[in-house]
Amino acid sequence: MVCDDMKNERLAERAFLKLLEIKDSDIRLLAVLQGKTAVDKGIHIGGAFSAVVPLVSLYYGGILDFNAAQPTQEGQDLFVLSKGHAIAALASVYADLGFFPESCLRGSRGHGSILNGHPGPILPGIHTATGPLGQGICVAEGFALAAQCAKGFDVFALTGDGELQEGIPWEAFMFAGARRLENLCVLVDKNNGQLDNPKNLLYPMGGLDALEHFGWNVFTVDATRYEPVLEALREFKFGPRDGHPTLIICDGRKGWGGLSSFMGGHKVDFTDAFADQEAAEQERLRAVRVAELADIIASVEGKEERDALRAEVEARARKMGLVVSAAGGAFSVQSGARAVKTRRAPARDKRIAYDAAALPVLDDGKKYSAQEVITAAMKVFARDPRVVSVDADLAGISGLEAGVGYVDRRRALNAGIAEANMMCIGESFAALGYNAWVSTFAPFFDWKVLRRIAVSQQERLEAAEMKDGWLAEGHGLDLTFLATSPDIETKTNGATHMGNDDSLVYEGIAHLKVVNASCPRQTLAILKWIMEGGRGLVYLRVLRGATPVLYPGDFRFDFGKGYYLANPPGAKVCIVSSGHGVYEALGAAKILEGKGVPAAVVDMPSCDPALIGELADSGKKIVVAEQNNGYIWNCFRKVLFGKKAIAADGFVPINLLGKDGNPRFVHSATYEELLQHYGLSPDLIAERIAKEVK
Repeated sequence: MVCDDMKNERLAERAFLKLLEIKDSDIRLLAVLQGKTAVDKGIHIGGAFSAVVPLVSLYYGGILDFNAAQPTQEGQDLFVLSKGHAIAALASVYADLGFFPESCLRGSRGHGSILNGHPGPILPGIHTATGPLGQGICVAEGFALAAQCAKGFDVFALTGDGELQEGIPWEAFMFAGARRLENLCVLVDKNNGQLDNPKNLLYPMGGLDALEHFGWNVFTVDATRYEPVLEALREFKFGPRDGHPTLIICDGRKGWGGLSSFMGGHKVDFTDAFADQEAAEQERLRAVRVAELADIIASVEGKEERDALRAEVEARARKMGLVVSAAGGAFSVQSGARAVKTRRAPARDKRIAYDAAALPVLDDGKKYSAQEVITAAMKVFARDPRVVSVDADLAGISGLEAGVGYVDRRRALNAGIAEANMMCIGESFAALGYNAWVSTFAPFFDWKVLRRIAVSQQERLEAAEMKDGWLAEGHGLDLTFLATSPDIETKTNGATHMGNDDSLVYEGIAHLKVVNASCPRQTLAILKWIMEGGRGLVYLRVLRGATPVLYPGDFRFDFGKGYYLANPPGAKVCIVSSGHGVYEALGAAKILEGKGVPAAVVDMPSCDPALIGELADSGKKIVVAEQNNGYIWNCFRKVLFGKKAIAADGFVPINLLGKDGNPRFVHSATYEELLQHYGLSPDLIAERIAKEVK
């Protein structure tokens, strides 16, 4: 009897694996449909097809705990497609599971389609944009960290072997192992090909099992069959946890599962004839698999046992969206109706709750560093469990870790010297509704990562605005990039550390709000503004050294607004600055006052188009004095060019641009030496203005 039970269990498992193979056929047929109907007839079929076995194992093999009706519901497992080129396979799975209509698979890659060449949050169920390779692993790692701070869940990522030629995955591999992220499972689609050579990697990627030395559990499986892939996934999901993340190396080849050799390319263009041929062959293979399933059921001895297996097969098939039938004596397995299940997510209230009376009180005229203000404020803000921070080995300068960690060390993270990984971790928390902060020196943020995060933000906002979108208000990313030591505040560290060009460079990133803080009280007001929620991506530059309080106690910050710090009667000149330059501007105004030249001073922490227009029309001489390559001056030019023609002699820019007006880098020197060298000290600004006015 025991032997019979074991035999029947093995037959039941064989039948289940055969169901997965039948579902495999359905997913590949949907992928071929995408290639046939894409606007350019193109699809990254090689990497998509090699990803089918891991994806079908995850989503239909009883591994992933997910809710297709509410993909943002807390506590469910998360998946990140790091190898974004394989979107055709994932989209086929999602259409089959009801995340969106099957009709979305047609006309993909076109302007009117939500199915692009790479995944992004405009597509229901996709939490982050991927495509730039390697970053998805870091995002998955961030999700796994978030799971350890709240309701626990597991996180899976699928990457390619070629993708591991990027440097950023190794930042995640080191960090995840050190942090003992036992709820993280990364599958490597080791298909031994990439864009320039689909049949061989440009250089070998063997030895991935060495990740054991990074603190990972490593499995190597044959990814051309379901049984070994499923066995490794089950070991991760249901086996004992030992404090180690899991890596599953899926050995396969590019285009595996495609019946024509044509399917082994990186990106191929489908003709109707070729698509029809491949679809017909896939249908024939599916029919064989259905017949094999029938044989497995028929091989069971005893009608009662056979009926029990058939019932189990039918139940498992239903969970996969398949319908098993033996009507008229003909055994069949058909795809069920693909109904859309995903509904719009509930709105999120992003406001951070805090006791305003507990915030630090700053005395007029006293000096405070941004770091001590941030630490004191974060000790209050972080009492709301949705506040999280990530530093990159510079926590003593940002003040974040000391403040957030005072409340909950799990939410005060330090990624070490790995800024790209730090940024992706911050995005992960923000995608889950946190008010997330990441910090490093101003010039150290990674442009490629920042740009991809901004794509995620845009697609989230678009999904929330769409009539039938899956996201709602409050599902944008609240992520602040806290840039320390901006402009010339790094002093003697040299050109690589000087943040004189970061604001101009990052201004070109869509959806990024650039803010350049000056006085401690203004910094505190900016923090309060961010904690109101819904501020999106904020690039906040804060001073490193201690500076006096300038603003009144009731000051409120508004983005896109400049502020008069001095505006004497009869002023015929106005000095505009931000950051530490505001103090030098006030010093210059005091010198000019002694010379009988009254001067106004405007602090413009963010671009204020209305005030720029007013200043242009005021008839005053406008001096834009900045300790960088002319961020505010560039704002003036953009605003006034769109407004009307302005006589250039009415404006005087003083900044770090070269004599030819081109950007340059700043070398080591003390702060005072740099002010003198670039004409930005109070006396030299005043001297320049006196000459201009005279």
